[in-house]
Amino acid sequence: ECSCRASGGGLVQAGGSLRLSCAVSGRTFPSGSMAWFRQRPGKEREFVTGLIWTGANGYYADTVKGRFTISKDNAQKTVYLQMNSLKPEDTAVYYCASALPKTTYYRDYENVSFYKYWGQGTLVTVSS
Repeated sequence: ECSCRASGGGLVQAGGSLRLSCAVSGRTFPSGSMAWFRQRPGKEREFVTGLIWTGANGYYADTVKGRFTISKDNAQKTVYLQMNSLKPEDTAVYYCASALPKTTYYRDYENVSFYKYWGQGTLVTVSS
């Protein structure tokens, strides 16, 4: 079992920055993958960014590419989401999610169903 705890949300003006954190516990690390999803008002949950614990690269949705950066601290078992140049349309509840190692990662990492463990979500509000 894995527990993912997200934090760092809040209210920020357009153009500002926030950093979200997701601390993971309950599993042997590093293994598997992590991702950030968000759910905007009235929308379905959508992939934002993700990575593999043993990898070097992050993978991004086109809507956040160049503005958001995912990073990890294996020793702290924590994944971060640095969000810059925030826009009002980034307003959402942000969730971190964890998946066990799977050979289908590169095919499925953007899918909600790929991830077994989810944090409780943290609200990010960007004012115009």
